[in-house]
Amino acid sequence: MGSRPDQHVFEQRLREHRRLIAKVASVYAAGAEDRRDLEQEICVQLWRAFPGYDERRARFSTWLYRIALNVAISQVRSSAAGAGRLEPLQPHHLETIGADEAPERDERLVALYAFIGQLEPLNRALILLYLEDRSYAEIAEVLGISETNVATKLGRIKQTLRDRMVAAEA
Repeated sequence: MGSRPDQHVFEQRLREHRRLIAKVASVYAAGAEDRRDLEQEICVQLWRAFPGYDERRARFSTWLYRIALNVAISQVRSSAAGAGRLEPLQPHHLETIGADEAPERDERLVALYAFIGQLEPLNRALILLYLEDRSYAEIAEVLGISETNVATKLGRIKQTLRDRMVAAEA
């Protein structure tokens, strides 16, 4: 029988990284209640997985992102009402996404987050990590894809975004 994780250590790490969980929930859930539910489910899964966490293999934030994104993507894919529970990112989501302070709320930024909200779940996770200034290596590790695949997908997402932004300004 494996040893039980130190609850105090887990709770402290969870407090330190609570913002990451909130960001993931904001990107994948609609409405405050759904976001709270998703955050809670992520925390439950983190607790269940914590005994297997090995700091020699991954930073805590990388491990947390991997689990949080897997929970969120699984919930989107498995929910029979998934399409009805999702909403495009709105300006009020900017409070939990991106830099420590909410970016300026101009039309281009609103368009950017609306575009992100329309992406498939895996691409949404990829761009979320990219906007967090994660390296390609870390994004690849979190998502379980190659660095080359990260670069390719990001290149396509950026080009599509550029095309949409230019079209919107025309």
